[in-house]
Parts: sequence; structure tokens; C-alpha cells
Amino acid sequence: MAQARVRFPPAGPTPATAFFSGSNPRPAHLPFSSKRAPASLYAAAAANAPPAPIVVVGSANADIYVEVDRLPLVGETVAARAGRSLAGGKGANQAACGGRLALGPTYLVARVGDDANGRLLEGALADAGGVRTDRVARAPDAPSGHAVVMLMPDGQNSIIIVGGANMQGWATGIGAEDLELIQKAGVLLLQREIPDWVNTQAARAAKSAGVPVIMDAGGMDAPVPQDLLSLVDIFSPNETELARLTGMPTETFEQISQAAGECHKMGVKQVLVKLGSQGSALFVEGEKPIGQPIIPATEVIDTTGAGDTFTSAFAVALVEGKPKEECMRFAAAAASLCVRVKGAIPSMPDRKSVMKLLESVQVE
Repeated sequence: MAQARVRFPPAGPTPATAFFSGSNPRPAHLPFSSKRAPASLYAAAAANAPPAPIVVVGSANADIYVEVDRLPLVGETVAARAGRSLAGGKGANQAACGGRLALGPTYLVARVGDDANGRLLEGALADAGGVRTDRVARAPDAPSGHAVVMLMPDGQNSIIIVGGANMQGWATGIGAEDLELIQKAGVLLLQREIPDWVNTQAARAAKSAGVPVIMDAGGMDAPVPQDLLSLVDIFSPNETELARLTGMPTETFEQISQAAGECHKMGVKQVLVKLGSQGSALFVEGEKPIGQPIIPATEVIDTTGAGDTFTSAFAVALVEGKPKEECMRFAAAAASLCVRVKGAIPSMPDRKSVMKLLESVQVE
């Protein structure tokens, strides 16, 4: 099968390659072609009743950005070119993206500290547009979570996370009202920057009501408990996370397929793998893989949040009843726009921008 070539209109600079945050840019060429999904199909959804809510249970972090030419060696001090604080965290990122893309409401169930960073996060989420923040609670005895993001000139980054309220603010678990909200959702989005037992509680509530569960593998560097994994409908790692969680290499497409097969053995029927410059692949047990090449960005400024954008955008299209191929294409367009702007939440694209990009891209 011939590889699809993705082209932008002639005007403008030469496209740059977009990488998902935390992704290894070296996987082997993937044998996929891609058919264009008519953007009119997405626009048609606007004429129908709004879909069920998207509910995100997860983290909210104050991201401390430092722009460096390179990472310091052990014992070395390097000077940053610039630095600032922005709102982030995988849960907040995915909620902000959903809020901007979804036709229906998007809720974030999260914990922040009663501090300046907590107020920064609440304000940024409110400003993001479309995110219902009334389920974001303050944890009085824990500081807000934060992260140090070391951003290199090519847009790649390294991140250190301090859990704070994300890990310590769930003493009583998820409240009854939030569990009821989850059971009425169109999809539940989870990540691994909050305790596994909280994710398990949320996933059980969703499963009991027939709500699909998508879990992003990013966050905690530890095996996923089997009782949690068994509740997940779509597991979404990048190739580095897939290698770590399965103990298998992921340098070639064949190896990636085998590692996805290992996830199937663990009880996950669908594995959505983010593959950096090679796009993405969805492995559904018993079916042929579905591949999606990247939609190149005109310029890569910052890859922070690109993986969260992809996962959230996929969920948005899924709630709207789109076929999986269209979900992946919609997600690829959203991720392509995300890497063109600095910061996580500030870089999340709106629906109009994604639709415009889908209309402009020509696939042969």
C-alpha cells in the first residue's frame, strides 16, 4: 500500500515535523496510507443535538517553563533564555482541549491547592473557554501540583512533575455528584498524574453505566494495576510509554504491533499509540491496524500538550459518533495546531481552526 503524502497549500513556509511530547522521533517508517475524511461530516454534527458531556478526571499543574539551549549535565548549572509560569497538567490540558473542540460540555474533576498556583489554574481553565470548572475542588492541606518544563530550541522538552494536590487531595475519593456526572458522560478521559485508585473509582463508575473509558498512559512511571487496566476501553501510550509498560522494544512497526498485542493480553481491546513524527496507530484486537500520518506543522514551537490534544480531540470525535479513522484524522489536525504555540493550555486549538486545517490539507 502506497504511503499517503500530506500536502499543505503552496503558500507559506515549508512544513516542519510535529512531535508528540515525550515521544521518540525515531520509529521506523509505518506502512500506512490515509483517506481524507470530509470535514463536512464534522460540521454536520453541529446541526444535531449536542453530544453527551466529556468528563475528564485528572491533574492540574502550574507549569514553570524554562527555555534552555540544552539540558544541564550532572552537577552543572545552565542559564535559561526565558522563563514563565503557565497552566497545564494532563487532565487540565485534555479538558481545555475538549472545551474548545466539543459541541457539548466538557467537565474537569480535579484537585488544586488553596494557593496562588491554584488560583492561576482556576483562572486559566475559566479563560480556556468551554470547560466547566465547578468540579475542580481546592485541597486545603496540599499545595497545587506543578511541573518544571525544560524547553529546547527545537520545541522538544523534558518535564519534572511535583504531584501536590493531584496526588494528596483525594482523601475522600470522588464525590457522589461527580460519580453521577461520570455515569452520564459520553466518554471518560483518564491519565496517570493522580492516584491509580482514584482512576479506578472513576473507571468503575463509567463502566457500570456503559460509558467508554480512554486512558492516556502519560504520568506515573509504574505498571498500570490490572484492575484499572481491565476497565479501560482505549489505552493511549506513546511508543516510549508502550515500551516501558510492556517491557518490549518499539523501534519498528512490527515491534510496536507486538507490544500492542501484549496490551491486548492484559485485557485492553484497543490501543491508540502516538508515534511522534510517524503519526499514530490504533490497534483493535482481531482487526487490522488503523494508521494516521501526521499533518505537518508549518513551524514547531513547543510540543508540550500535543499528546493530550491528540487524545482529547480523538475523544471529541468519538463522542460525536465518527468512525475511528475520522477520529484519528481530527486528532492529528488538532495536534498539528497545538505544536505551533508555546505553552500547554494556551496552545489548545479551537474547533474552527481544526476544521479549517482539515479543509486545507490535500491527501493524495
